[in-house]
Amino acid sequence: MLINSAIFLHCILVSTMFLQPKARQHPQEPEDLFSNSNANAPPVPPRSSASSSLVTSPSASASSSSPLVPAFFIIGDSSVDCGNNNFLGTLARADHLPYGRDFDTHKPTGRFCNGRIPVDYLALRLGLPFVPSYLGQSGMVEDMIHGVNYASAGAGIIFSSGSELGQHISFTQQIEQVTDTFQQFILSLGEAAANDLISNSLFYISIGINDYIHYYLLNMSNVQNLYLPWSFNQFLATTVKQEIMNLYNANVRKVVVMGLAPIGCSPYYLWLYGSQNGECVKEINDMIMEFNFVMRYMLEELGEELHDANIIFCDVFEGSMDILKNYKRYGFNFTADACCGLGRYRGWIMCLSPEMACSNASNHIWWDQFHPTDVVNAILADNVWSSLHTGMCYPSNLQDMLVAKAR
Repeated sequence: MLINSAIFLHCILVSTMFLQPKARQHPQEPEDLFSNSNANAPPVPPRSSASSSLVTSPSASASSSSPLVPAFFIIGDSSVDCGNNNFLGTLARADHLPYGRDFDTHKPTGRFCNGRIPVDYLALRLGLPFVPSYLGQSGMVEDMIHGVNYASAGAGIIFSSGSELGQHISFTQQIEQVTDTFQQFILSLGEAAANDLISNSLFYISIGINDYIHYYLLNMSNVQNLYLPWSFNQFLATTVKQEIMNLYNANVRKVVVMGLAPIGCSPYYLWLYGSQNGECVKEINDMIMEFNFVMRYMLEELGEELHDANIIFCDVFEGSMDILKNYKRYGFNFTADACCGLGRYRGWIMCLSPEMACSNASNHIWWDQFHPTDVVNAILADNVWSSLHTGMCYPSNLQDMLVAKAR
């Protein structure tokens, strides 16, 4: 019976994803969210007390006539995908309700969240409009001049990670898209102006979790017999380091690299491993902590090597565990159950329809099987920006990095 139900729900999943109207048939978000005028930046919707700083004072930069950086470029996976996968043939799409129900437009945009993702909050901090997806804009320089989001749900550092879900834009492919964008800037603005824009812009990288979810933990290509977790982590971190060096050679100088979240605490793995009382899966979290340790160390080395670059590493595991351990202080009631899904912890089947969602996502840490709610995203963005709730960025938070650079 359980197997038949799983097959039935899988069929629903496939039909739901592929029978959605094509994303180009309707705007992803209202035009004013992408306006170059900071006066048109969207208001911050009400949040819990944990993220009240974004409600009462979205930051001076968000209302300033001059943004802190000229542009914001984003590379990553579903943690920061704002709609690229809407244009791909994949199961990894969030272009249907209840995704986006608490977003500014109350419509699905392709974000894997009930509302905003971390880079939306950071864009406001920087004094910029929300960053458009690479596949969702016209390709004209004027649409990309304030930044582009290249992130693709299902993407990993390894090219084939997540391929069982369908199409995605891998880490390497996203870097190639960044290079294409730079070439367009050079052709339209001239080499000097383009290089100045690139070197003063902020680049945000959030990728790697799918290399565990859809590759290592599934033992794809017999990887567990070829690589112990430590060797696998070294391989992933070295690949990221090399791509950052490639970006540096293209005049990128400001980079934020996000560590990985504690997916051993996610509803999916709590369900899969049969967690009795919501205890996190230690062996999974140990691998994630190890990757973050290796990535931080390699980036510290790289920062010493590239003296004119500003590279910070933000440990999402640290920030997330602070929320999980102190959930009452942050105003959450549910630490293990997702707001949307089916099965124990709502972790068995992903979020497919509004009927599967809870009525109030703000008291949940998890939105679906793997992704946090927008309240959690706001808290983590606070920490990246100013270490407001807990320090998780090294050697400094983003605000300090930009202030130090401005001196």
